[in-house]
Parts: sequence; structure tokens; C-alpha cells
Amino acid sequence: MATVHEPTVVGVSSFNAAEDAAALRAAMKGFGTDEDAIIEILTSRSNAQRQAISKAFTHEYGRDLIDDLKSELGGHFEDVIVALMLPPAEYLCKELHHCMEGMGTDENLKLMKHYITVPLAEHMCSETSGDFRRLLTLIVTGARDEEAGVDAARAAEAAQQLYDAGEGKWGTDEEIFNKILAHESFGQLRAIFEEYKNISGRTIEQAIKAEISGELADALSAIVECVENAAAWFASRLRSAMQGGGTEDKTLIRIIVNRSEIDLAAIKREYESLYDKTLQSDVAGETSGDYRKALIALLGPA
Repeated sequence: MATVHEPTVVGVSSFNAAEDAAALRAAMKGFGTDEDAIIEILTSRSNAQRQAISKAFTHEYGRDLIDDLKSELGGHFEDVIVALMLPPAEYLCKELHHCMEGMGTDENLKLMKHYITVPLAEHMCSETSGDFRRLLTLIVTGARDEEAGVDAARAAEAAQQLYDAGEGKWGTDEEIFNKILAHESFGQLRAIFEEYKNISGRTIEQAIKAEISGELADALSAIVECVENAAAWFASRLRSAMQGGGTEDKTLIRIIVNRSEIDLAAIKREYESLYDKTLQSDVAGETSGDYRKALIALLGPA
């Protein structure tokens, strides 16, 4: 399945950063805060437009927009708005750092971030071990080249390497699995997985489950799921965040904000197909107030 580009947020065509900065200043100045105005502006602009608004705000008023927003807002609503205001890579790095503070780690978050700096990789390595650590290190220190085309001959060669490293030998060479799944583009991986089926007669996921175990198997399987249908993968993560006791608000915010300019419309469609409920209805049932309004605005119409 090809990577889809189905955003719910595309920005506005008649964009004026200075006007938006003035409107946000007015929404926060004086007695009370106009939360609806903040939601209307920031959930409908693209991240690039928000960065332009932030610069215009500082230029016009000598103030930091994020600091002003933080001083006026609170709770998970503030978390959504701050997430919207940060450049995507900076936001995800911040989330990655947060997930490794204190006890435990959040492996799912690590798998969602494919282009992180070496210092963060070193921090991550202190939290994990063995083949799983090596996979994460490969992911974060070597960005995937998603612009490169698909090379059929190289895909066949990589598929054979995977077969020889797993089913084709006694024992498994996890390093080969790590190297290929961590570094190849998603388009190239789809071609490799197809070639693997031709060679082996079973899917790469079946092979991973048979040949590898523990955290590493979970990590590799998550990469495969995301390559084959990223929208369904994110839909399942959103569902998990809203099931059971309490809501994983950080996960909810992270996915909705981060995917809003990529494929959130496709995620919504997959969610309804998988769970026979709209993502909007489930999010509305798990949230309230301005927090709910902001997320629903990012999700767009049902």
C-alpha cells in the first residue's frame, strides 16, 4: 500500500501572519482569554504558517507567543496548543525526551520517530539493551531517504538477505533485520516485503514472529505494520489510548497533532472501518471543554 497524503489541516490560502498575530494578541490581552479565537486560528493554519505567526508576534510585540499562550491556558488544552506551535521535529524530540524521564520507556513513541540526533540516541541507549537497543540506534542515527525511488533489484537482494538471516539458517542474524528495516525507505521496504513473499512463501511478519522474540520482535513488527498501512497503525494506537481506565492524553495529542498535516483523514477512515465508530465521536467522549474543541477542530468534519 502506497504512502497516503490525506491531511485534515492544510493551512489557509489568504494567510497574513501579522493579522493572525494581532488577533492572538487581542485574544489574550486584558481580562479573560478568548479560547475560541485561539482554537480557530491555530487549528486551521499549517505548521509553517504558525511559525510565521510566531515570528510576526515577536516582531510586533517583543513577546514570545508560546510563553504568552502558556500563561493564558492550562491543562491538556495548553498541551495541544503548544504542540501545534512547535516545529514537528522539535515537538517529537521533546516528546521522546519526556517518555524516557523517570522509570520505564515508551517503545511505541521511539518507533514513530525516524530522524533524531545522536545525543538523543545515546540517551535512548541507556534505557534499552541488546538487539532492541541496536535497532533503535540504527533508526535514530540514520534517516530514511523517503524521496529515493524503489529499486527492484536491490529489493530482491535485501529480501534474500533477510531470508538467509532467518529462515534460511540455523539461528537468526538479528543485525540484518535491524539494518534493513531501520534504514530502507517505506517504499523500498514494501518492495522488499513483496520479494520476501516470493522467496519464502510467507509474509515478513510471519517470519519475524517465528524467528525473533521479545521487544525486538514487537519493534520490527510495528515497523512492518506501519510500512504496510500507516493509517491503520495509527488508528490502532489511538484506539488503545482511549480504551481501558483513563485516557492516554499525550498519545492522543501527539498523533492527532503530528499526523494532521500528513494522513489524519486516512487515519479517521481506517478508524471507522476497524471499530465501526468515528474517531471524532470517540475523541469527544474521552475529552471535554476547550481540549475537546481543539482536537475535534484538528480532526475536521466527520
